[in-house]
Amino acid sequence: MNASQIRSADRALSIGTWLIVAGAMLYSILTVTPLAARHTTEKWQWTAPILPLVVDAAVVIVVRLDAALARLGGRGGRWPVALRWMTGVMTLALNVADSALKKDLVGVAVHSVAPLLLIVTAETGLAYRRAIATAVNDLNARQQAEKEAREHARTEARERAEQRAREEREHKALLAREQREHEAALAREQRDHNERVRREEQDRVEARERAEREARERVEGEREQQRRERERREQEAAQRREKERRDREQAARRQETERREREARERAALLSGGPVDEKLPEGRARQIVAAAFASELTVRAASELCGWSTGWVTARYQELRDTNTPVLEGASA
Repeated sequence: MNASQIRSADRALSIGTWLIVAGAMLYSILTVTPLAARHTTEKWQWTAPILPLVVDAAVVIVVRLDAALARLGGRGGRWPVALRWMTGVMTLALNVADSALKKDLVGVAVHSVAPLLLIVTAETGLAYRRAIATAVNDLNARQQAEKEAREHARTEARERAEQRAREEREHKALLAREQREHEAALAREQRDHNERVRREEQDRVEARERAEREARERVEGEREQQRRERERREQEAAQRREKERRDREQAARRQETERREREARERAALLSGGPVDEKLPEGRARQIVAAAFASELTVRAASELCGWSTGWVTARYQELRDTNTPVLEGASA
C-alpha cells in the first residue's frame, strides 16, 4: 500500500469508529436515562441524563487520545487501558441493568449489543491504528532508505563525474603547462638573441651619442662663453640705464619739490594780504580763491581775502572741485 491508501484506510477507520461511538452514546443516553430517573429522587430527576453523558464523555476521551497516541506510535501505559475497560464495563452495566433487574434475558442481550460493540471497536481501532502507524513508519523508513540510496547513487555518480572532469582538467593543465614551458623556452631564446642585438646596437648608439655629446658640449661651451660675455655687456648697459633713470628721477623730484615750494610761497604771498574792504580785480581774486581752496580755507575766509561775495567764492570753489586741476595752474588761468 502506498501512503494515499494508508491515509484512506485510517480515515475510514476514524469515521466508522466515531459513528459507532456516536450511536452507542445516543443509545446509552436513551437507555440509561429512565433507569437513572427511577433511582433518583423526584426533585433531582432532571439530572438523570448527566450520568450517561459523563460515562460517554469518558469513552470519547479514551477513543480520541488512543487514536492520537496510535498515530504517534506511543503507548499511554496501564491507566489508559484501565480507563478504557472501566468506561466500557460501566456502559455495559448501565445499559443492561434495567433488563437484568427485570430478569429479561432478551433485553439484556439487546441492550448489551451497543456497549460490547463500542468496547470491541475501541480495542480493535486501537490495534488497527497501531498497525497502521507501524506500517506508515515502515513505509517511511523504506522511502527514506530508497531516498538515501538514490541520493548516495547520485552522489557517487556526481563524484565520478567530478573525478573524470578533474582528471581531464589535470591532463589539459599538464599539456598546457608543457606547451607554455616550450613556448617560454623559445621566448627566452628569442629574448636573449634580441637582448644581444639590442646591446650591440645600444653600444653603437652610445658611442655615436658620446661623440655627438662631446661636440655639442664644445659648441655649447663656446655659446655659453659668448652668452656670458653678452650678458655682462647687457648688465653693464642696464646698470648705466638704471643710473641714468635714477638721476632723472632725482632731478624730477628736485624739480617737483622746488615747484611745490614755489607754489607754497606763492599761496602764502596771496593769502598774506589779509581781509580787504573792496573787491579786488577778478584775476587777482581768482588767484586768491585758488590759493585759499588749496589751503583748505573756508568760503567766508576766502571771501574776506578777495572782497567778493561768498556766493561767487562758492561758485569758484565748485569750479575748482569739478576741474580737479592744480591750484596754481587754475589761478594762472
